[in-house]
Amino acid sequence: MKYYKLLSVSVLFSSFCFGQQYFELNDASKNYNLRIKVEKCEGGECGGKGEVVLFNKKNTTKVQTLVSDDLNFYLNENQQPTSNIIELYEDQSPVIFDDFNFDGTEDIAVRNGNQSSYGGPSYDVYVYHTTKKQFVPSSELTELAYDNLGMFRTDQKRKRIITFAKSGCCWHLTTEYTVVPRKGLVKIFEKEEDAMGGEGTLKVITREKINNKWVEKMKVYPIDQYYEQ
Repeated sequence: MKYYKLLSVSVLFSSFCFGQQYFELNDASKNYNLRIKVEKCEGGECGGKGEVVLFNKKNTTKVQTLVSDDLNFYLNENQQPTSNIIELYEDQSPVIFDDFNFDGTEDIAVRNGNQSSYGGPSYDVYVYHTTKKQFVPSSELTELAYDNLGMFRTDQKRKRIITFAKSGCCWHLTTEYTVVPRKGLVKIFEKEEDAMGGEGTLKVITREKINNKWVEKMKVYPIDQYYEQ
């Protein structure tokens, strides 16, 4: 498994001159206010070395500082960073809070450059350690956020982590993982959509792990019919 250096970010008030920029972000998390510092902002885009400082919402004490080699993000219409936005081919925020490992506590992902597939956004992912009372790096989750199309999604109801991959216009792969205590990530489902054969058809292959065995199904659709569904 690859190792990725894990880093992180925060938010303050913004200034509009060149040089270091500061932003405050108080609505990204249920538990923390954020202070973000980033090396530079120009033309609505920020990047370079940055840090995210977390403060306890209840008593304003500083909790932790996370750093990023390249805290790359775009400012919204109010010249502020967004938070918790994950759009497959569009905006992805510099900071994302969610319960990534489904243990009931809030975790955090911090943007670190554009090192995922097709030069998309990549993230360092941290999970909350209840004993240490700190966010600790997760190499497994960070790997998912580097090796696929940007940040992964979570399905909290089904307790699934969902990633997306592609090759050109005509091949897409959706993969689902579950988190097993003391074992980590386990892949349990994938859907392959393959239109590389031409002829106006699309082959859909699903693979699902049932009773510890993989079950594969395949179906061929007319492309126009499939995308109307």
